[in-house]
Amino acid sequence: MKRREFIAAAAFLAWSGRLRARGRRHRLGFLAVGDGGGQALNQAERALFDGLRNNGWIDGSNLIVDYRFSQPPDRLPVSIVDLIALRPDVLVVAAPQATEALKSATATIPIVFVAVADPVGLGLVQSLARPGGNITGLATYVPGSFVAKRIEILRELVPGASQIAILVNPGNPMHKLLLADEVPSTARKLGVALPIVQATTAEELDVAFASAAAQRADAIIVFGDTLTVVEAPRVVALAAKHHLPAIHFSRQFASDGLIVYGPDIADLFRRAASYVDKILKGAKPSDLPVEQPVKFDFVINMKTAKALGLSVPTLLLLRADEVIE
Repeated sequence: MKRREFIAAAAFLAWSGRLRARGRRHRLGFLAVGDGGGQALNQAERALFDGLRNNGWIDGSNLIVDYRFSQPPDRLPVSIVDLIALRPDVLVVAAPQATEALKSATATIPIVFVAVADPVGLGLVQSLARPGGNITGLATYVPGSFVAKRIEILRELVPGASQIAILVNPGNPMHKLLLADEVPSTARKLGVALPIVQATTAEELDVAFASAAAQRADAIIVFGDTLTVVEAPRVVALAAKHHLPAIHFSRQFASDGLIVYGPDIADLFRRAASYVDKILKGAKPSDLPVEQPVKFDFVINMKTAKALGLSVPTLLLLRADEVIE
């Protein structure tokens, strides 16, 4: 073969190899919470795709992404069946209820979870270092100080607060764990009453906040949950209506809520992309340790504080990552 012919043949083989590589697209199934009841991805969830692009995975190019939503709750079983039927190479899921349901539905498809507080306590993984099975991901907190830290912040803002309500969803398995252990032990340790108000639907949120006000709560802790994320505007409006200083879990509440203190959820989704990348390249979930947050949001909204008649201590402002004027 002449040199020119050899070079042309080599170039053709390289080109055809790249063409075939582009043709082999992996499939990702994303079981998301969504924004406004599951019509589109919320802002934090969209960060997953920033991370995927940084790892070289482009939806529509070398990756096919199928979306299904876990909200409203009656959509969850159908969404899971739909995603599994598509035979994805990897599944990404947000929130504990959906993660538990997805793990129960498949023991073979790799799963990456995001925004699950205590995956060990929930029995999703054997340990953070060695998850075992077909699931791994990113947790949202370190057990033991979740409630106490929020009480500390609220007491700085509302001196003398002795009764702080906690809004929970009884259908959230993580909330059940906290109510069984950390909430009562924190109440005893700090000498504060922590009345529990519950909501599983948007309408029950109204009743829950009215109950907290009727019990003369000095403030309220809003536990992170799919319901409160989807109904964030309603939650903020109810806190204002009942004149309850509230501390929220995610940055989604920062624009109108009083205080946000919690992990940077968008950063967790962005980091989840590296798990997807490794799994698509052959890694097993059981060999990928569960990671915890490295970035936290602490935001104080001064407009809301003034509307509630609160004077925010300077030391608290100095500790905040962001102060909204």
